[in-house]
Amino acid sequence: MDTFVQQLINGLTIGSIYALIALGYTMVYGILRLINFAHGDIYMIGAYAGFRISTWAIMLLAATGGFFVRVLGEKRGVWLASTLGLDGNPSFAALLLVMIGSMIVAAVIGILIERLAYRPVRKYSRMTTLITAIGVSLLIENLFVVLFSGTPRAFPQLLQNEIYHLFGSATISKAQILIFGVSVALMMLLQFIVYRTKTGTAMRAVSFNLNSAKLMGINTNAIISITFALGSALAAAGGVLTAQYNPQIDPLMGIITGLKAFVAAVLGGIGNIPGAVLGGLLIGAAETLVVGYGGLIGIPSTYRDAVAFAILILVLLFRPSGILGTTVQEKV
Repeated sequence: MDTFVQQLINGLTIGSIYALIALGYTMVYGILRLINFAHGDIYMIGAYAGFRISTWAIMLLAATGGFFVRVLGEKRGVWLASTLGLDGNPSFAALLLVMIGSMIVAAVIGILIERLAYRPVRKYSRMTTLITAIGVSLLIENLFVVLFSGTPRAFPQLLQNEIYHLFGSATISKAQILIFGVSVALMMLLQFIVYRTKTGTAMRAVSFNLNSAKLMGINTNAIISITFALGSALAAAGGVLTAQYNPQIDPLMGIITGLKAFVAAVLGGIGNIPGAVLGGLLIGAAETLVVGYGGLIGIPSTYRDAVAFAILILVLLFRPSGILGTTVQEKV
């Protein structure tokens, strides 16, 4: 039982990351009917942005802590700085600052990609936009290989990763708790934006019918840019959180992870936000359960990456609309 619980915890941790990335796929598809294959590379950009920002963030927090020491005195200042995580040591404050910074960087890059790459070809066929998306993905990957080399880099530890024992041999780390908690919070925030704000209402109108939304006076280009920004920010948050769980980043880290997140979006029902979350959690759980129990049925643990694509084939064969998706009939 403890082995099952441990694999389930690991699966939910990985699945939360897949869900964050899958939300970007499903939002863009819901608006433009476009599969943004460059979205996995935005996840990688978020990790690298966090890598660069982390040094500045720690220095800024340490300087703020020093200010408190000078103003409040050594005893009170040190206590306050330590409590708020402003003493230069790994803390949630440092992680939060780095994550927000990387989300802003990724959102800007997402807007630029939409404006420079996708908007000019939006009036052409879907095949043209699909090829453009693949081209943008390859461009980003090779550009980062040139800029940062293909050698993996160690991401700095921004959080003291303590281990908590549950029962038996089952454990959960602070990083896993944080990944799941932050992921759920961001998903709930996105749900609030989509269903409780004017911008979200406009996004749903554009996803329903782009031309009708234009006639209603909605600035569709701005709404599409906001959609790319939100999806890119979520992917960047996933990149930073992953780097705390597996502190090694490289320019090609978004390829397989991005494809698995795409499978998660298809599994849940692409274009459906709750479906993307459900699909991500299911793909993560299936992947880790294969590692834990695959040997019992003759499936090597090295096949963990193949599981997602096997699920994709089954979904396309038996339920193309996904678990929570609906079949839309097109009139001639």
